[in-house]
Amino acid sequence: MVDICSQCGNYEWDKLVEGNRIACPKCGHSWEFLKLPLFVLTGTSGVGKTTTLRALQRVSRDFVCLDTDFFYNIMPHETEADYMAQTEQAQALSRDVMQCGRPVVWARAGNIHMLDKTYGARFFSGIFVLALVCGETGLRRRMAEGRGIGDPDWIQSSVDYNRYFMEHDRIGGVAYERMDITSLTADEAACAAEAWLKGKMAGERRAGNA
Repeated sequence: MVDICSQCGNYEWDKLVEGNRIACPKCGHSWEFLKLPLFVLTGTSGVGKTTTLRALQRVSRDFVCLDTDFFYNIMPHETEADYMAQTEQAQALSRDVMQCGRPVVWARAGNIHMLDKTYGARFFSGIFVLALVCGETGLRRRMAEGRGIGDPDWIQSSVDYNRYFMEHDRIGGVAYERMDITSLTADEAACAAEAWLKGKMAGERRAGNA
């Protein structure tokens, strides 16, 4: 919505973005928009992304919290192109929602490497990713008791993905920070995530980006 030209009605993905201005290449019209950072809580299946995000909604009204699993019900999710299309749609929704003045926080497990390769990435002052991690014993318990998952292959794949987050600091070209929530309750994890989010927002304001 925010990138549809009000002068000529151009809705194509061809807009030029510089700072907080959008320009239409068809008619030359340009307009301002609110450019804010986009946030992503990532982590392996079962670690507690959605639980933390729900708790964040309870403790803070400063952020719009959404889960990319939403797209699984309305879009294909089988190929690399499908996941890229989902990423574009998530970012399109985010940039429209942000015009109300609140940044968006997504829970997203996979395809983090796509976040900076989209058309939509140009509409954010930055994309910041926080990976939630926990100890292997705790993760296995969360999956078995919290999610009711008994498939050993699924559990092992989550353990391996969690280990990746603990041992690295980026996926593809996308950097992330880590937060260990092994010993945290959902509300404690939410408060810690809120502090991280507000720290990033403060940094963006100091830099004049938001």
